[in-house]
Amino acid sequence: MTPAAVIPVYNHGRTVSVVVEHVLAAGLPCILVNDGSEAETTAHLDRLANAHPERITLLTNARNVGKGGSVLRGLGKADELGFSHALQIDADGQHDASRIPEFLSIARANPAAVIAGMPVFDASIPRGRLYPRYLTHVLVWIETLSFDVRDSMCGFRVYPIAPVLAIARRVALGLRMDFDIEILVRLHWEGLRIVSVPTPVRYPADGVSHFRLWRDNVLITRLHVMLLFGMLNRLPQLAGRRWRAS
Repeated sequence: MTPAAVIPVYNHGRTVSVVVEHVLAAGLPCILVNDGSEAETTAHLDRLANAHPERITLLTNARNVGKGGSVLRGLGKADELGFSHALQIDADGQHDASRIPEFLSIARANPAAVIAGMPVFDASIPRGRLYPRYLTHVLVWIETLSFDVRDSMCGFRVYPIAPVLAIARRVALGLRMDFDIEILVRLHWEGLRIVSVPTPVRYPADGVSHFRLWRDNVLITRLHVMLLFGMLNRLPQLAGRRWRAS
């Protein structure tokens, strides 16, 4: 297992430095993907990359393509550089980056699995984000005919890179907030085990969120319709898998 970190960044210049510090302290090379950020964040990312030229690779999207598109670009670069696994973590400071060594340890013990964060929220989470999240959980459980994916929306996880890129070559994956959900469901369909790891998640009062209520909920709704039809096509396979596991 040769891991690197992939961090998509869109106007999170104020918070990404702390995340990068934790990544480097854990001994991980870091691939930052600047997703069309404004000048202040772009300059900050340039300074980070120049300060650690041997440990940070900086990619820049000419325009904002979305979180999923940036993660896929980062995974492609990690694969090109010879890494087998990628730790994905958001740049906004919501995730407890001190847990990175724990995620890596679990990944090393389960190299063929996806290690997926399962958020433990505090009182800072907006109710408008919490309740739709539970609806997505239920839909994902239907789409996978299992409870194996405990949370499909947390952006703190470790992927084996090869199967993610193989899916991306076959399927036009969602490129925004729908990516995190879709890729876990499709990896589960491919037979990869999902190991869920409880991890604290907080929403800072002065945090910058790029979740767009209408746009992203429409994308996620459309995604679930597509995945439900995909589940029906795979029903015998998924049901057989559940029967063999019982």
